[in-house]
Amino acid sequence: MAGHRLIASTLGAFALAGLAGCTDTAANVEATAGPATSQAELASVAQAAAGRKHFQEALPGTNGRSCATCHVFADDTALKPAHVEALWARSPADPLFNRIDADDPAAPVPTYEHLKKGLVRVVLPLPANMDVIDVQGNVITAPDRKVSVWRGVPSIADTGFSGPFQFDGRETDLVTQAQSAVTSHSQGGTVAPAVLQRIAAFERGVFSSPRARFVSELLERGWPLSAIPDPDALLLLDASERRGRDVYNLACEACHGDRTRNRVVNRATHDALFYALKPDGNIQYTVTPGGTAEPVRVPRPHSEFLNAGYAYMTYLGQRGVVPLYNTSVDFPQYRFRFYTDGTRQHAVTDLPPIPVTASGDPDDINPALDENGAPIVGPALAAQWYSTDPGRALISGDPAEFESFDVPSLRGIARTAPYFHDNSHATLAETVDTYSRFILPGIPSVGALPVHPPEFPGGPPESLSPAQKKDLLRFLQRL
Repeated sequence: MAGHRLIASTLGAFALAGLAGCTDTAANVEATAGPATSQAELASVAQAAAGRKHFQEALPGTNGRSCATCHVFADDTALKPAHVEALWARSPADPLFNRIDADDPAAPVPTYEHLKKGLVRVVLPLPANMDVIDVQGNVITAPDRKVSVWRGVPSIADTGFSGPFQFDGRETDLVTQAQSAVTSHSQGGTVAPAVLQRIAAFERGVFSSPRARFVSELLERGWPLSAIPDPDALLLLDASERRGRDVYNLACEACHGDRTRNRVVNRATHDALFYALKPDGNIQYTVTPGGTAEPVRVPRPHSEFLNAGYAYMTYLGQRGVVPLYNTSVDFPQYRFRFYTDGTRQHAVTDLPPIPVTASGDPDDINPALDENGAPIVGPALAAQWYSTDPGRALISGDPAEFESFDVPSLRGIARTAPYFHDNSHATLAETVDTYSRFILPGIPSVGALPVHPPEFPGGPPESLSPAQKKDLLRFLQRL
């Protein structure tokens, strides 16, 4: 009965919050305790309050940065470009502007154009079974066996039920994530376990809305996800928002989930984006007698990561093919060799594979066809000279996860622009356009087929109509 009372009281709370459009992020979260609060709950509230203080203040032995330096309370604990620009104009000596995130940390006078796009440098060790290679296939791995990539700073909201953490899932719990952040971004040493526990307790209590809190509390109490009522069912939506919810169910739910909004719920759709690779890094295809080439797909039952083309989109921006929000700054140009094991004696494949283009022009993005009529393409399904970010593969060492990233929660998404792992899209409308034009058409199992006319001359057919995109945006604003 206690569980049912929790549902009733919480549903009522977030129903009222839905009417008011209220959010429950770190900027306005308040620890409260009623008269029936247990001693354990009081202790938890106190721990979270202490964790908020640690989150806001730089820890001893650091470069002056606190967690809140990059996870800005006023911006839903994300790092927004407008905040960086304003802070640079007002206080260029702020700890945010540390050389570790300069465009060139060794420059006599550092500049921060990447940071002004909301990007921070993430330095990661290569898995033992990987090397960095050049276009000729020569191993050029740095002596310290580390590589760096540029990534946005995600909000901490809803981390109570959205693990693993970081875009590549390299952190499996909030305690180790907090220590890694202090080490990597604040250049601090080992933090006392009690302090890390407090920071984690605070982060677990930050939510994008009372509806997200409702899901988290039931999950913490051991409720299976399938038994949790849909917390969005009580949102009072107008006609456009209701239509937008239908579009979400059609086009977004398969990968971004239902109740939590961050779980892959359609495994067929997930697995449709993982391909068997040949030794040269290109995808294996089966060609039917009618001449139709189908990529050989490999199920990934234990993975929540996807290569939906986000890194390839940035590659196209860097090549000047498409205009993106992050195009004005340079990204790394990596190729990788994968081996069978850490001895690095037996190569498995090189990614991305050297393109074989239809015209022979190395800048052509259209691939050539092999003798069977199948396209000669790597995991991006297109010609690609280099990768700006190998994603999950840099953690797992698995070539099947090349350029794959965690599927994020869409709760509160309207308040956390820019979008994708490297801030390639400035607005939510641009993000929806990209899904409609380039991502959904490549996932037939979703059912959002590209049947709508292009919105600009020479553009691709779209999976969503202008009206559907408008309605979806309205619903995402409420989510």
